[in-house]
Amino acid sequence: MKKITIGLAIGLGLLSGQAFAAGDAAAGQAKAAVCAACHGADGIAMIPGYPNLKGQNEQYIVSSINAYKNKERTGGLAAVMQAQASMLSDADIANLAAYYASLK
Repeated sequence: MKKITIGLAIGLGLLSGQAFAAGDAAAGQAKAAVCAACHGADGIAMIPGYPNLKGQNEQYIVSSINAYKNKERTGGLAAVMQAQASMLSDADIANLAAYYASLK
């Protein structure tokens, strides 16, 4: 019984890891031109109060963009991000996250 439980835990962990690693950084770079206006061409925001995206955790970016897309984030400049996020597909979001996470 213990072996089955451990096997299931490992299997689920591998599957969830694959789901998070689905982004294409090159495709994300091509899509990031719109983001650059506020978050900087290199992912370092030039405007105070705007977050830096360079080197940010990939899954954090995915969950953040999805929160804007689903109107779960409403503070600050959320209206701007909600509008931008609403135009992104799940693949776009994964690709953008992979791109910004790859910047070191």
